[in-house]
Amino acid sequence: MIIKRIALNGFRNYEWETVEFGSGTNVISGQNAQGKTNLLEAVYMLSCGRSFRTRFDRELVGFDFSSAEILAEVLSHDREQTIRILLNPGQAKKITVNGVKKTAGELGQVVNAVLFCPDDLNLIKEGAAVRRRLMDNAISQIRPRYAEFLSEFNKLYEHKTRILKDWREKPSLLDTLDEFSDGMCRASAQLIRYRAAFAARLNQAAGPIHREFSGQGEELEIRYKTVSTVRDPFASAREIYYDICDHQERHRQAELDSAQCLTGAHKDDLEIYINGSAARSFASQGQTRTAALSMKLAEREIFLAETGEYPILLLDDVLSELDTRRQEFVLNRIGGGQTLISCCEDEGISSRTGGKVLFVEKGKIK
Repeated sequence: MIIKRIALNGFRNYEWETVEFGSGTNVISGQNAQGKTNLLEAVYMLSCGRSFRTRFDRELVGFDFSSAEILAEVLSHDREQTIRILLNPGQAKKITVNGVKKTAGELGQVVNAVLFCPDDLNLIKEGAAVRRRLMDNAISQIRPRYAEFLSEFNKLYEHKTRILKDWREKPSLLDTLDEFSDGMCRASAQLIRYRAAFAARLNQAAGPIHREFSGQGEELEIRYKTVSTVRDPFASAREIYYDICDHQERHRQAELDSAQCLTGAHKDDLEIYINGSAARSFASQGQTRTAALSMKLAEREIFLAETGEYPILLLDDVLSELDTRRQEFVLNRIGGGQTLISCCEDEGISSRTGGKVLFVEKGKIK
C-alpha cells in the first residue's frame, strides 16, 4: 500500500503543489508552521475522508480559495488507483475512486493509515475520549459498516442531548425522548460488538511489542470497558441491545435530572494495565509512552493481518518527543511499509532510515 503521488489545490496553505513519495521512509522536513502536518493531514484523509485535526471541512480550505482538492495516485491491493476528494464549504465533500463516487467509509477499502502524533503519547493518561478515538479511527478503516453505525450514533446522541437540555423549557420534546434513547441503544449494541473484537486484537498484538520494548520486564494488558449491564460484549447485537435497554431504563430519570446521556457507547473506554496495575493511575511517564507506542505499532500490525498490506504510517513530529532508545525502537519497527515522518531536522533521521527527504517551506515542497 503506497501513496505514489499527491496533488493539493487550495488545501490549507498549499495553493497548488504536487509531491512524489518513495515506497519506504519519507522524511518531511521544515520549520514549524510551514505545512508539514498539513501534508500528513491530506494523506490521512485518503484513508477515511476526514481530518485528524478538525471536524469542519471548511477549515481545510485555504485563504482566498473557494474550494480545496486532494488528488492522489495510490498502489493498493496490486492495483493503481486514483482518489479525488473535493471540499466545498457548505456542501458535502465529494469523493471518487477511479472516477466512481464513494463514501468516506469506503476509502478504507483502498487506503489504510495509522497516525502517531505527540498527543498520542498521552493516550494512557488522558480521558476515555482519546482511547475511543483510537478505536473509532482504526475500526472505521477496516469495517465500513462501523463508520455508518458510528455516524448514526453521533447524530442520535446530539439530538438526545438537546432534548435533555431543553425539555424543561419545552416539555413536548419528551414525546420523542424514548425514540432517540432506543435508537442509541440499538446503535450502541453494534458499536460495542466491533469495539470488543478490536480491543481483543489490540491486546493480543500490543502485548508482545510492549514486552520486547520494555526489555522483557513488563506485561501490557488492554481491557475493553462498556455499559455495565452488558454481560457479554461478544454476544449478538440483539442480546447486547436488551442489556443496554436495561441500563437505560434504570437511568432514565437520572438523565432527565442531569441533562446528560448516561447510557450508550459514548461511555466506552480501554483500560490499560502494566504488570497488573492500572497504568493511568500508577505508570511513570516512560511507561505510559512505551505503552502508547506499543498500542500504535500494534494497530499497524492489525491492519497488516486484516488486509495483507502494511498501512501508511504517519509520524507527525513525534520522534522529537522520544528519547534515543524509544526512537530507535520505532525506527527499527517501521520497515516493510511506507512511512511519512515529519520533523524539523532531517539529517539525523534520514541517515538512520535511508529515507527520501522532502523540504517544506511556506506550502512549497522541494
